[in-house]
Amino acid sequence: MQFTLNGKPFDFDGDPDTPLLWVIRDAAALTGTKYGCGIGACGACTVHLEGEATRSCVLPVSAVAGRNITTIEGLSADVTHPVQQAWIKKDVPQCGYCQSGMVMAVAALLRQHPHPTDAQIDQSVTNLCRCATYHRIREAVHVAANS
Repeated sequence: MQFTLNGKPFDFDGDPDTPLLWVIRDAAALTGTKYGCGIGACGACTVHLEGEATRSCVLPVSAVAGRNITTIEGLSADVTHPVQQAWIKKDVPQCGYCQSGMVMAVAALLRQHPHPTDAQIDQSVTNLCRCATYHRIREAVHVAANS
């Protein structure tokens, strides 16, 4: 099956029920997308499917045939995406494990709502952060929205 991964055609010749996360990490060797819970609850595995934030650990690769997937590696080749810059400016990460999924969720949010309210942030960014850097995350979302 073929899909577009970070702007390039990608072929996967394996079990169509394989979660997209493992295709990205193992078959494509892109390790920025993280495994957290395996049930779509934590958001560490968030990627963009046709621009929408999607939890890749529960999505079978068959569901993305012919579609566009963007991972954290495809968001910006040189870390110049406004969300990545805001993350750096606000020193968001602590351990950093959840951050690639968090950045992907926020980038999708800002495409829909360029200047989100705190309520929109809370509703859209449901990723979990064990280090509880949520106050810095919210500050960074507003910084990215204003850049």
